[in-house]
This record gives sequence, structure tokens and C-alpha cells, in this order.
Amino acid sequence: MSHRHHDHHDHHRRDFLLRSGQGLSIAALASLIPGFQGVALASDLVDPLAPKAPHFPAKIKSVIWLHQNGAPSTLDLYDYKPELQRLSGQAVPASFLKGIKTSTQGGVGKLWVSKNRTWKQYGESGAWFSNLLPNLAQHADKMAFIKSSVTVGATHDISILKLNTGDLNPGRPSLGAWISYALGSANPDLPPYVVLYNGDREPQAGAQNWNSGFLPAVYQGTAFRPGDSPILYLDRPDLRTAGQQRTQLDLLKHLNQLGADKRPHDTELRARLKAYELAERMQAAAPDAVSLDKETDATKKLYGLDDKTSESYGRVLLRARRLVERGVRFVQVVSGHPEGVADNDRRSWDAHNELDDNHGLMARMVDKPIAGLLTDLKERGLLDTTLVVWTSEFSRTPWGESGSGRDHNPWGYTQWLAGGGIKAGYTHGATDDIGLQVADKDLAVDTYDLHATVLQLFGLDHLKTTFLNNGRSERPTVVYGKVIKELLA
Repeated sequence: MSHRHHDHHDHHRRDFLLRSGQGLSIAALASLIPGFQGVALASDLVDPLAPKAPHFPAKIKSVIWLHQNGAPSTLDLYDYKPELQRLSGQAVPASFLKGIKTSTQGGVGKLWVSKNRTWKQYGESGAWFSNLLPNLAQHADKMAFIKSSVTVGATHDISILKLNTGDLNPGRPSLGAWISYALGSANPDLPPYVVLYNGDREPQAGAQNWNSGFLPAVYQGTAFRPGDSPILYLDRPDLRTAGQQRTQLDLLKHLNQLGADKRPHDTELRARLKAYELAERMQAAAPDAVSLDKETDATKKLYGLDDKTSESYGRVLLRARRLVERGVRFVQVVSGHPEGVADNDRRSWDAHNELDDNHGLMARMVDKPIAGLLTDLKERGLLDTTLVVWTSEFSRTPWGESGSGRDHNPWGYTQWLAGGGIKAGYTHGATDDIGLQVADKDLAVDTYDLHATVLQLFGLDHLKTTFLNNGRSERPTVVYGKVIKELLA
């Protein structure tokens, strides 16, 4: 009797320790997740994607994150430098190289400006655009430019990872995962975080750039492939009825739940449970969300679907609009390459040589679709609640490489934002007279600052959006970051 009594108490003691150990982390988590009240086990959080309230009123409902993969030369797109044109063909004056290490960049060549580049100011803001972006230039007054962007690292995989997750090493959650974690889903029939890309292969570094890191796996991004069937295996097999599918899913859920109850910390298993349930709902909702059949010919033309060069990217951006229209919070769009392009030098913006040919093609691919996206969002009343972010892992140097290209430049480049909560027509910071470094270091904007600003627009304080991981309170901006208040309306 006594033995059984002790066993009974030992069982409850072990259960208490297990629950309290989790409870400590969940208690901390619960106090920090916006809108979450109370203390519970991870297994008791029945729906981790349930909508949660932000810290303060949000300015936006969704983000379309336009990653220009391969790093375009913003010197050839937005950053007009008369002094660079004057010095073209000459060695870089030593005064411009102070404070940076160029040895990892393959050395410093002579300053170079394409003879095919012309420039013009647009809109009341007088923003400069080159002749590579004639359609996007018409939207100058919708944009807020960050011309003092900086990053760490100058290799694609490392800097792309930092752009999306805030770290140079794999393992941290992407920005989209943090937003899904903090706010949940606005549409139970679609993922809150979707990744789109065009071209015939997955983006560089792949799923590391939309993973959930140490957050529960349910918050990772869902990648939709290019083409007419972007979601693999979504359709129910022809020989299986809806009732048979439901029976199989119920059995699968029961078996997985048995395993999940024994392993309460296994977020991958719980994410799989939620994924099966979401997949069933998506069978009805997702085909409509990604289908362009109901779009008018005028809308398709607006996005450049009538042109072979811009068609694949335009199709992706039109899907992005349809997704935010249906409540998807974060759509991460990675630029690929136009259909039928086999040359590796034309498969991204990475123009180490023949920049004119490379950027001419890539600009034709994205110019009309992005302009069409801004027009379409505005006409549908979505631009006020959607933030469009044009961004890249870094930019390119003002000096030439291989006679006709440019090397990587993490020291000063341009990004822009448009939409809800943004001070349209504003330009933040500048680069020096040759477009190499940020002119005023106090105005420099790192990836962490960009992330903090996006979170702010979602109604999230980046300092209070935290998750307890291995005893450490983690946040999206690591230990850095500040909101760029000058960008906000």
C-alpha cells in the first residue's frame, strides 16, 4: 500500500516536474506572445495558428517581400551619381575606400558606368530612375527609399540568410516565421506564410530562408512551386472519396497524437498534425487562391503576362496579390529568371560580367510586374493595408569587374518600401558620391532595422516579440535593430 502510495506520488511528482518545466517556458512565452493569456503546456495550445492580437494597432495586414535574388546594382537602377560618371574609367580615389575591406571582393578595379544608362527624375518627389525601370518609375511617389542600406557579409548564401533571418548562420527563424508566430493566421484555410518563386529551380539556399528555426515548426513558410500546380499532392486521388479521405486522416491524426502525447516537445510532429488538417482545408481554398483563370485579360496584361520575359514573374506577383487578398500575412517572393533562359549569367541579378545584358533582361522581367502589382493593390484598396518591400542581399560596386560587370557591395545600397504606414515620396539616407559607402553612418539601415520597422507596421514591438529558447529569450532582431521612424507616415 505504502509502495503504491509512493509510486502514485512519484508519478505525480514526475508529471509535475515535466509540466512545470514546460510551464516555465510556456509561461514566459505566454506573457510575451501578443494577445496570448494564461499558462499552458505546449500540447494544450490546440491551435498555434489562431489569430493573436498585436502589441498596438497595426498599420498593415500583409507584406509582399520582393527579394531580388543575386543582388542587382542599385547604382544602375535608383542611385544616380554624376561624380561616378565623371570619374568613369579612372582608379577609385583612396578617400572613398577608407574604413572598408575590399580584399575579399577580388580587389578594386576602375570606376565604370555603362554607356547605355540614362537617368531621369520622376514624380513630385523627384526620385531618380534609370532607363532600366520605365514602368516602376511611374510609381515614384508611392515609394519610400532607403539609400543607406548596409549588411554584413558579401557572399550570397550568407547575406541572403541574414536578409531573411537576421543571422549569418542557419538556425534562426525567418522574419515571416516570427510574424506567423506572433500573429497567427488570418485565414484558417491557407498558410499565414507563403513563399513564391519563378524559374525552374528552388531559390539559392532554399528552405533555410523560410524556416522556423527554434520556433515551433508550424510557423515555417510554405513554398508554392511555379507553374499551374504550385502545391504538390494537394488534390485528392481520383479513386478516393471525401469520406474515405476523412477516415484516413482521422486515423492518422489519432496515431500521430499518440506519439505527440509521449513527446510533448516534438514541434515537428505537431506541425505535421496541423499540416494534414490544413492540407485538407486547402484542397478547397488553395486552388482558387492560386488560379488566375478568373483574372481579366486587362489584369494579366497589367502584370506582364502577355510578354515572355515578364510572364513567369508576373504570374507569381499576381498570385501574391490573390494571397494577401485572402489574408495571407507574409508572402516572400524570390526572383528567378525568365522562361527559356539557360545561360547561368542570366539566371539571377548576379552580374559579375556583362551587366548590361544581365540587368537589361532581369529588369524587363520585374519592371512591369512590380509596377502592375502596385497599381493593382492601389485600385483594389489593398495598398493601404499591404506593405511591399523591394530588397536584396546586398548590391554591387561602382568599379568594373571583368570589364563589364560589378562585384558585391554590402557597404551602401538602395532598398524601398511602399504601402501601408509608409511615408511615400521620402528618401532616407544616401551613399557617397560614387555610390560605394553610406555617406552618413548615423542613417545606415541594417537588416535588423528593416525587420524592426516591418514588425512595427504589423503592430509588433520587436523588443517584446520573444521566444524562450534553451533558457534564452530570443527576438527577431537578435540583440540589434531599431525602428526607422523617419520611414513611417
